[in-house]
Amino acid sequence: MEELGTRNMGYHVSMNLTPLRPIPQPPIRLARRRQRLSDQETEERMLRAASAMIERSGLTVSLDHISFEDVIQQAAVSRSAVYRRWPYKDLFFSDLLKELARAARPAAVSGFETTVPLFRRIALAHLDWLETPELRHNLVLELIRQGALNDFETMFGSTEWRTYLALHATFLSVADDDLRSELQEALGQSERAFIARISAGWEQLAGLFGYRLRPELGATFETIATLASATLRGLVIMALSTPEIASRRLHARPFGAVEAAEWSQPALTAASIAFTFLEPDPTTEWSDERLANVRQAIERLGADPS
Repeated sequence: MEELGTRNMGYHVSMNLTPLRPIPQPPIRLARRRQRLSDQETEERMLRAASAMIERSGLTVSLDHISFEDVIQQAAVSRSAVYRRWPYKDLFFSDLLKELARAARPAAVSGFETTVPLFRRIALAHLDWLETPELRHNLVLELIRQGALNDFETMFGSTEWRTYLALHATFLSVADDDLRSELQEALGQSERAFIARISAGWEQLAGLFGYRLRPELGATFETIATLASATLRGLVIMALSTPEIASRRLHARPFGAVEAAEWSQPALTAASIAFTFLEPDPTTEWSDERLANVRQAIERLGADPS
């Protein structure tokens, strides 16, 4: 039996391209016959088990740390069904990469769900800051200061995010043209959906506190979301090898803050991007009715719409 490497798929997984045979197992007494699964359920279980293994450890530049046999055991499926679905290991790993790319956006977004309740807590604690333009600006700064740091720490500590970043960084090295195109399309869809969600968050924040896009720039909230997200990812990548980036603070009162505070580098970059493109909307009238509506909107932040 000739032992070959991968079929030049662009990731390094030692494998045998001769159709795989079930590994003989010693007889087990009193073993119960496993219920036969459909091919579709076998596929779903295998991909789900492998994805769960990667979520625990994160995706590396190669898939060497993922054992095909371990995936079969974790998925609790029969080897014969697996071999029928994937005669070669590299075919399974190709499908796994596509599955990870399709699931990238939900994994990436889920980590940021803590930002909304954080915003709510900060705003509720400073409702009196809604009374004057200077204090409203200070409240927005405080939301950005703490929110950007929360997002950075979420991304920095998440294996899901490391998988997301690794997929973006390495998919172009996949040698198989069809697989590379499928990965690019899946990641593109994930990225557009993620940026759209972040963009909506910036738009909601601006509208709530009476800000608008600077008309002379011709930018959109998607512009802010794209630049803020790209900068945050860059800092995360740098912090993986230079951990002091995560802990570095500057005691300052930037961007017209009322008082000095500890500013992280992610917060400084997020605020600089935000106020490059945003300005107070001169058409917004802060009447008693608007103040009451804003307070109610803050109290509803993060509430289940149902």
